[in-house]
Amino acid sequence: MRFLKVVWFSAGVSSFIAAYLSKDVDKIIYTHIDDQHDDSMRFVKECEKFLNREIEITQSKYKSVDEVIRASGYIKAPYGAPCTNLLKRRVRKEWEQQNPGRHTYVWGLDLTERDRAERLAENMPEYDHEFPLIAKMVTKEDAHGMCGRLGIKRPKMYDLGYRNNNCIGCVKGGMGYWNSIRRDFPEIFKERAIREREIGFAILKDQNGPVWLDELDPNRGRLEDEIMGDCGIMCEINYQDSQK
Repeated sequence: MRFLKVVWFSAGVSSFIAAYLSKDVDKIIYTHIDDQHDDSMRFVKECEKFLNREIEITQSKYKSVDEVIRASGYIKAPYGAPCTNLLKRRVRKEWEQQNPGRHTYVWGLDLTERDRAERLAENMPEYDHEFPLIAKMVTKEDAHGMCGRLGIKRPKMYDLGYRNNNCIGCVKGGMGYWNSIRRDFPEIFKERAIREREIGFAILKDQNGPVWLDELDPNRGRLEDEIMGDCGIMCEINYQDSQK
């Protein structure tokens, strides 16, 4: 049985730098979701060319977050969102079933995410894990600087002010995030607002209860004050923890 070193690539800057810093990598795998900004695929291809390595692209049978919401009948729950399970976790699990073994997984968690890295390793003891950014003392800001110096243009979502290159209209976002989405991607904002009402569940809430997107004050929240991690493994672990 052959054990592999696999970089789980998120189409984010940190995961690119993790792949760049890693040695003896066998595979780089990116799980695509149609809700990613169109510029994400440009970034994937540029990284692929720079690394001189094929980035294997996988995808769930559900192509988008909206498909998942329609299929599952809910947007998110206290332990996480169904999109995480159906669009990311199940795709990785299917790959693991087809490729059994104690593989080494490479993740793009940065120096400020050491606690998250420890939790990840604890939750997936059947695999070995490497965190090259943490090992090299690289922060998210350092990673972006390295990306620029290497001549790779980062995904457009960062230039629009978002800290992560997540799906557009991520259900983990707060009020500042959603007001930014309303400004930058009004059609997606409208689509999520309609889906909220159809499902009967508001993505946002405050001390007074649910805050519906179609009633959200455009002046509420500050995007720069909100902490929202990359969509990926830590969301998967939140989901996994809830199933124990």
